[in-house]
Parts: sequence; structure tokens; C-alpha cells
Amino acid sequence: MQLRYDYRVYPTPSQQASLARAFGCARVVFNDGLRARQEARAEGLPYLSDAELSKRVTAAKLTPERAWLGEVSSVVLQQALADLTTAYRNFFASISGKRTGRKFAPPRFRSRKTSHELECQAATSVRWCDHAVASS
Repeated sequence: MQLRYDYRVYPTPSQQASLARAFGCARVVFNDGLRARQEARAEGLPYLSDAELSKRVTAAKLTPERAWLGEVSSVVLQQALADLTTAYRNFFASISGKRTGRKFAPPRFRSRKTSHELECQAATSVRWCDHAVASS
């Protein structure tokens, strides 16, 4: 049996700013990974692995243009890459017939204007302190 809990969080203004930063960084990493895989496919190169995309994110953090990626938890960025991988797996399984049900479309770029969703699967990524949630 699996348990699931839903929580409603009322963040303070500073927490709202941190969450907005995390949402934006996750979107940028997802879109960069998707663009890199699309460009590799267009050039006839092999499928980029998760490790290669992770190395690119680490390298991007060291550049002045993307130094702001270092301001958020790396768990958020790695989860964005994991979400991209899941989207591709669902798409490939769908077109090959391994997945039953409706067909999945290829992954699409994430927009700033759509809903802000963030999922962290690592248990150490969130800690509780004084009735508030803080990202480590």
C-alpha cells in the first residue's frame, strides 16, 4: 500500500521569491536539455545521456550568463533533467507500442506562463524548521 499526502503551503514573500527562482531555473534546465537533444538529433549525433546533460548544467553554472543557476538547489535542476528523461521514455514507449493507452507526443518546451510545478523526489531536498519549509 502506498500513502500519499497533499499539503497546502502558504509561503512568506521571501519564500515566494525562492520558489519562483526554483521554478524558473527548473524550466530553463528542462528547455536547455530538450534543445540539446533536439539539436543532436538534427545533426545525426547519438541520443544525449542524462550524464552528458548533467555535465552541461554543471558547466553552465560556471559561465557568467548562467551563474544564477547556482543559486538554487542542485536537486531541483537534476529533477528537471529527470522529468525530461521521463517525458522521452513515455514518448518512445508510446510510439513503439510498449505503452498501452493514448499516444504521447514528444516533449515540448516549458513556458513561463503555464502552471508552476516542482517535484523533488530526494528525501533530503526539503527540511522542516520552525513550521516552515526550507530547501537545502
